[in-house]
Amino acid sequence: MGIIRFGLVGGGWRAEFYLRIAKALPERFAIAAMYVRNKDKAEELKRIWGVEVYTSLDLFVAAGGYSFAVICLNREVSKDSIIRLAAEGVPVLAETPPAPDLEQLIQLWNAVDRSAVIQIAEQYMFQPMHAARIRLACSGRLGRISQVQVSVAHGYHGISLIRKLLDVRFEKAAIRARSFGSAIMKGPQRSGPPLAEELIQTGQTLATLDFGDKLGVYDFTRDQYFSWIRASRLLVRGERGEIMNDEVAWLQSYDTPVYTKLRRIDAGHGGNLEGLYLRGIMGEGEWLYRNPCIPARLTDEEIAIAECLDRMQQHVEGGPSFYSLAEGCQDQYLALLMEQAAASGETVLSVAQPWAAE
Repeated sequence: MGIIRFGLVGGGWRAEFYLRIAKALPERFAIAAMYVRNKDKAEELKRIWGVEVYTSLDLFVAAGGYSFAVICLNREVSKDSIIRLAAEGVPVLAETPPAPDLEQLIQLWNAVDRSAVIQIAEQYMFQPMHAARIRLACSGRLGRISQVQVSVAHGYHGISLIRKLLDVRFEKAAIRARSFGSAIMKGPQRSGPPLAEELIQTGQTLATLDFGDKLGVYDFTRDQYFSWIRASRLLVRGERGEIMNDEVAWLQSYDTPVYTKLRRIDAGHGGNLEGLYLRGIMGEGEWLYRNPCIPARLTDEEIAIAECLDRMQQHVEGGPSFYSLAEGCQDQYLALLMEQAAASGETVLSVAQPWAAE
């Protein structure tokens, strides 16, 4: 595969992930064009990143030179850009979620032609440790997976991991949820570390998604992404074993348990001079995940986004879907129902939506 040239719609915090990836891996990725509405922002992006930036979507589309366009806009306006670019025949990789509410999800689904090339940039299943867990869960070593407890990401991101690990697509779910408030010492934000001691209120949502013979448990506190004192947790339970964070236990035979750990293998530690990067994740003497971005110095999140870009290019060239618009709509739909259940205190039942027939 040659250099993947993609367009980028949006110039905010999320778009900068794509800019950093292209800068770190110039032999694999290049941003052929960007679109932002604000002229000053466009000039700033052009100066800092050296990319061609347009303030007109028409000019961005006309410029071309890219295999697909990545849409990095907020949920309130992303839908219209997906519809517009798809109508122009531009393959679209849209950041999550594709629309803010059920009405607009359905509008989006009905507005785009089924032949349109659209994928959603859901990256969590491609983060190295999650990818290793998913591979292990799918290997059969743990037996049939019946329960997943996810406390690593908010809303639709958390739902996406629950569905992936349980091997659930559009099955109906009974959802129960509660929201809680509590005090926490203010920690880092997108803007950086805290500047003073400050006690703030935070929100937590606990939910169960009952798919009949499979159970997803969602637990997230909005501070977890940056907090120094709120850890993430993930449990996968099968008939013959389980994964608890990085600890794994399974039965080799009915009377022989095996215990192991998922271990990050990094270069650049302890005097190693190969560089500073993740090599991969090992478990029980085998590679469960190999970093495809070596030797770039990227975070796990950036590695996962780079994987989305790779898979999008393969899909544009006729390869398989990796996270379809239907899946993106389903995860956002279930996340909305989870919010509804938490607000009402009632059990909420999902129903089949138009995209479930995909």
